[in-house]
Amino acid sequence: MQTNFTPQQLTDPLVARSNKILRACVHCGFCTATCPTYQVLGDELDSPRGRIYLIKDMLENGRDADEKTVKHLDRCLGCLSCMTTCPSGVDYMHLIDHARLHVEQTYRRPWRDRALRWMLARVLPHAGRFRLALMAAKLARPFARLMPDARLRAMLEMAPGSLPAPTREDGVHPAEGPRRARVALMPGCAQRTLNTDINAATIRLLQRAGCEVVVPESFGCCGALTHHMGREHDALASARATIRSFLAAGPLDAIVINTSGCGTTIKDYGKIFAGDPMQPEAAKVAGLARDVTEFLEAHGLPEGTAPDLRVAYHSACSLQHGQQIRSAPKSLLVQAGFTVVEPENPHLCCGSAGTYNLLQPELSGELKRRKVATLEAVAPQVIAAGNIGCMMQIGTGTGVPVVHTVELLDWASGGPRPAALTQAPAIPT
Repeated sequence: MQTNFTPQQLTDPLVARSNKILRACVHCGFCTATCPTYQVLGDELDSPRGRIYLIKDMLENGRDADEKTVKHLDRCLGCLSCMTTCPSGVDYMHLIDHARLHVEQTYRRPWRDRALRWMLARVLPHAGRFRLALMAAKLARPFARLMPDARLRAMLEMAPGSLPAPTREDGVHPAEGPRRARVALMPGCAQRTLNTDINAATIRLLQRAGCEVVVPESFGCCGALTHHMGREHDALASARATIRSFLAAGPLDAIVINTSGCGTTIKDYGKIFAGDPMQPEAAKVAGLARDVTEFLEAHGLPEGTAPDLRVAYHSACSLQHGQQIRSAPKSLLVQAGFTVVEPENPHLCCGSAGTYNLLQPELSGELKRRKVATLEAVAPQVIAAGNIGCMMQIGTGTGVPVVHTVELLDWASGGPRPAALTQAPAIPT
């Protein structure tokens, strides 16, 4: 794609990077075939290629974002399926990041949008505030249909009926048997509130694999949620705290992450902090980051025997597209003894995408409906995923139990039966 940025514009590192990304695009349109929003809406401006044109026009002309551009950029899930498809290697992830930052800096949203986004940025990354918000949402849920804003209705309807008791995993968890590795676990922020079993299963599994597991104290958000909303100041503040927490943990062989949305962002810290004095530390943390399945595939899975169970594996976009990890989760489940099946169109997003299901409930709901239909079509006894957002999204649309991949691997190697399966009598003990 031909671009016409001025020499002065190109002195801005973000503009220079976006210029390089734009020039890599050859207009082929392969991305439209795998873009979830284009599949639903059929609008060229709701495809990666269309959004690239909008971003180019906005950045090249140095103009403020307008309502039309913001509407189509907001509809982007950030699933990055287009990057997997693109034959030219267009780095859409960093282009849409730049565009969202530009929107946040130059566009004044309607007051309801500003208030909603401010609330999400101030609540979701903080476990205590998030818990209080979910408890309030549970009380207000009977009145959801009276809410004039579809997004507020979606928030109330997404709130789970119950929450697990708060737990803290902070500290050092020794390896079982000889220590083969020393790793840090990133416990997540929303995950700590919504499902405490995931971190517990991960720690047990890693301990059985001969790992000493360090969970940094007072760990907060990695910055992923606010980063994808274009709130760069908030995102960088969270990321700096995350980096300091990991560096204070002492020598590490890996930083293990069981929330793939967080993993994609942390692995990108080196680029996010480009030109920042903290870039060397950020790059070091990024280089140590591993998804839990990525780590276990290389390190080795504890021995065990899985129950005879048919598992539909849902591949989170942040894992398969953001981190290019596709085979490891399925291979580990098969190695553990499960029968693994995969739905049709596994590359398409379930519609969760961080805060997307709260900010774009109609589109998110349609994507969820399609994803659940393909998962149920393979007749699973349980659905496994590697991201809490996907688990919550899919779980609200199906009666099939949804669990994290590590919960099944933990169960197969001696851990407890996942709590989500206790109400499923057809599943063997």
